[in-house]
Amino acid sequence: MRARVLTVYGGRAYEPQIDALAKGVDIVVGTPGRLLDLAERRHLDLSAVRALVLDEADKMLDLGFLPDVERIVRLTPDQRQTMLFSATMPGDVVTLARRHMRRPTNIRAEGDDEPAPAPNTRQHVFRAHQMDKIEVLARLLQARDRGLTMVFCQTKRAADQVATALAGRGFAVATVHGDLGQGQRERALRAFRSGKVDVLTATEVAARGLDVDDVTHVVNYECPDDEKTYVHRIGRTGRAGRAGVAVTFVDWRDMHRWKLIDGALGLDMAEPVETYSTSEHLYTELDIPREATGTLPRAMQERAGLEAEAIEDIGETGRIRTPRRAPAGRGSGGRGSAGRGGRTRKSTGDETAQAGGTAGRRRRRTRAGREIGTADSAGQPQGQAAPEQAPGQASEQPPRLRRRRRTSARSGNQSEETRRKAS
Repeated sequence: MRARVLTVYGGRAYEPQIDALAKGVDIVVGTPGRLLDLAERRHLDLSAVRALVLDEADKMLDLGFLPDVERIVRLTPDQRQTMLFSATMPGDVVTLARRHMRRPTNIRAEGDDEPAPAPNTRQHVFRAHQMDKIEVLARLLQARDRGLTMVFCQTKRAADQVATALAGRGFAVATVHGDLGQGQRERALRAFRSGKVDVLTATEVAARGLDVDDVTHVVNYECPDDEKTYVHRIGRTGRAGRAGVAVTFVDWRDMHRWKLIDGALGLDMAEPVETYSTSEHLYTELDIPREATGTLPRAMQERAGLEAEAIEDIGETGRIRTPRRAPAGRGSGGRGSAGRGGRTRKSTGDETAQAGGTAGRRRRRTRAGREIGTADSAGQPQGQAAPEQAPGQASEQPPRLRRRRRTSARSGNQSEETRRKAS
């Protein structure tokens, strides 16, 4: 009988996940946040769970997911099987196991208790200059028998810059980091797994929980933070008994940090060899053809590239924003509708009558002191001036008012003195 498996995590729409849960599933794989959301909405019932698995338990605790994990554990029955998987076993994970597990048993794939790289992974460490790293990397990617390759960077900006530089040199490359949307990350991983791109630049987000077959090379473009990060990164290759190659670039400013990593893992490579893109030992140790340059030859550009991978519509959440309402006291008619304080800027007589029910203030158009453009101007059509009046006939138009000018007391006194002198 085939098991019905459902994957739930943030960034995707709720509706497909809720529909799948309503139909019934056997195994649910998800992140703590989305699992709790579905459980609180009563779409996911954890009361009948018989097995609970926590993968990358140490990383979840480092990211602050311990309260969410404990809430999920409390929603499950007491009689269950609990399994914790982690490449390292710090004290927090041991405490969590003792708190929620009965008679826990520690099973290790390696012989010792300390984190160690896979035995089938050949490790190389080069002291490279920051300005020459991309040249060294471009030649490394032309090594013989190289398959899929992952390049790890410390920052998201560095991952984007390396990907852009490699794409300009003819390599089929994609990138994965936290600033990308869920759909973009999944598109890059699908293209990498299918072989449409053979180089993946990534940050620490891809160092754990990512299982891709045929990854032959892992490159630390920048020195990792500690020995645990180093083990997790190079653990993407040399999996399941396969052979792998791990290359680490160490800058001069990173030498102290690398010596701590070397001492913790006992690698005996505390003083990396100074290496440039023209160094002979680079071509020899990594089996790079001597004719390789910083650009991939056009005849070797056979990959389809990231553009060949379609973008899947996953209904990403957090993309739709509600329209902003106009503040109180302002109209909704846009410019010319209403000004500050609710005063009408421009409106016709009909709009005024409809809005208030009473006649508003009539706007007068005058020329040379005479009103024009109204129906009251001796029955003339709107837009034509009224006929001139005969001499001596009294004008029906109101007298033109003078504009009052505000004068200061000083200017008033000066004008009074001026009038006295003139008289």
